[in-house]
Amino acid sequence: MKRFFKSICLLLVVGILFMQGGSSSYASHLDNGVDSHLTGDAEDRTYIDDAGTAETPEDLKELNISNDLTITYNDGNGQLSGSLRILLTLTLIAIAPLLLLMLTCYTRIIIVLHFTRAALNTNTAPPNQVLIGIALFLTFFIMNPTLTKAYNEAVLPLDRGEITQEQAIVRGIEPFRDFMYGQTQTKDVELFMQIAEVEWDGALETIPSYILIPSFIISELRAAFIIGFIIYIPFIVIDMIVASVLMSMGMMMLPPTTISMPFKILLFVLADGWNLIIGSLVSSFNR
Repeated sequence: MKRFFKSICLLLVVGILFMQGGSSSYASHLDNGVDSHLTGDAEDRTYIDDAGTAETPEDLKELNISNDLTITYNDGNGQLSGSLRILLTLTLIAIAPLLLLMLTCYTRIIIVLHFTRAALNTNTAPPNQVLIGIALFLTFFIMNPTLTKAYNEAVLPLDRGEITQEQAIVRGIEPFRDFMYGQTQTKDVELFMQIAEVEWDGALETIPSYILIPSFIISELRAAFIIGFIIYIPFIVIDMIVASVLMSMGMMMLPPTTISMPFKILLFVLADGWNLIIGSLVSSFNR
């Protein structure tokens, strides 16, 4: 063991000496702070314009080459730095699921789909992944006009430099406010207006977003539960009929849901249930 440690120490000493020798020999190639072993003339510059000489956004878009790594962001108009723009983009991506849940029709759709599965008494069919996928695609289908309007009125003008970031935010939220206002009941808005002690004249423009959003959520929950109750009614009737038949036959120990589930699925398939439910959900937003 002693010989092994001595060998290790000897190798470390030799490595340190070699590094010091290499650094000193490399320093001998330096002449007035310039690395002489590199190709090219050190007096010739390889960039086009000096830093800080750009006067217009078009000058910023010109390629400026130098002997270092340069990342150029060509879509900026001088109002927001690239680092801050990246930070805002990452923040928006982080809160995008919350916005998807709260500002769109996703809440009503996913609740109704879960009510449908519970009424059929099929706990895992369709699975959660399928229900979430259906709800997402239906959300994009229903919200397509709203998303298109927000993109055309806010994102495109901002990208062309025609409006500021503040104007883009205001223009981008307006289509969503119009959609939420069309699905929100007046009594829900009045409830939050009273809680916030804010006067309201009944117009959309005078509703703050921090009041319109929770009012919209309450209205969506109410609408989803009403639709879910209507879906439950025919399946409850089947459960009651099966339970009465079993009791009359003296088979009280047999769970009625075990016998009624095939009849529920049969009724749902014969009535083309998915077509009726999806069609009713989509039409409920067309006001």
